[in-house]
Amino acid sequence: MERSASGWINGLIGVIIFSGSLPATRVAVQQFDPVFLTVARAAIAGLLALALLVVFRQKRPSRADFASLLIVALGVVVGFPLFTALALQHVTSAHSIVFIGLLPLATAIFGVIRGGERPRPAFWIFSVAGSALVAGFALSQGVSASPLGDILMLAAIIVCGLGYAEGGRLSRTLGGWQVISWALVISLPIMAVLTVVYLPPTFAGIDAPAWFSLAYVSLFSMLIGFVFWYRGLAQGGIAAVGQLQLLQPFFGLALAATLLREAVTPIMLVVTVAVILCVAGARRFAK
Repeated sequence: MERSASGWINGLIGVIIFSGSLPATRVAVQQFDPVFLTVARAAIAGLLALALLVVFRQKRPSRADFASLLIVALGVVVGFPLFTALALQHVTSAHSIVFIGLLPLATAIFGVIRGGERPRPAFWIFSVAGSALVAGFALSQGVSASPLGDILMLAAIIVCGLGYAEGGRLSRTLGGWQVISWALVISLPIMAVLTVVYLPPTFAGIDAPAWFSLAYVSLFSMLIGFVFWYRGLAQGGIAAVGQLQLLQPFFGLALAATLLREAVTPIMLVVTVAVILCVAGARRFAK
């Protein structure tokens, strides 16, 4: 019970940190190219992760772990940041944040496929209900909102769910911060080269909010958040703790409204509250 409670606490801290990712990305892509933003944040986080592994003298992961680390890297180091950065050129962060409500279902599905977890049937009712609310919201906006932006966000959710589940499974043996650190280090050579390739010709005109946003997604979204998140998934279960992601739209919408002055419509709030209510039922039947 104590381990499970610790898992929920760590998971909640991770969700709170991740909640600032989309608003920060939205600010950053106004002045940075989405591809540059993706590779730069991964390269910066990769250098920090490498330093941590060296300072704490961590052993190299086994060959058997390499494939899983590669999946984590493709899912959360490259895939999710790139797809969301591209999507946020077409939709607002408030609109994209609601799609995060699909992440618990995606994570739970991959938790079954990759993590060997078996939630009770009632769990899926609550998880699917929350996801249906999010999908219904997206459809209610009409295809004129931005079909491309919605497709990119859905792609981001799929690869992120896989990366979350794979990282949570591997964290049981390798450790939470070690998993994201090694995934970042594996990606570092390519990300560093691409950062140079996509380096803007000049940084003149890049204002402080854009630099702050780049720093946030590099340090918090790409590294620190995962330290808590993967530890939480390993301790409390991938499917169960994964439902905490239903809280992320609430935190994210609050940030979008207060920091970016984006409009948060009543239907966004209704959908978010309804989705949050699903976490209680899903948590009860997760195991």
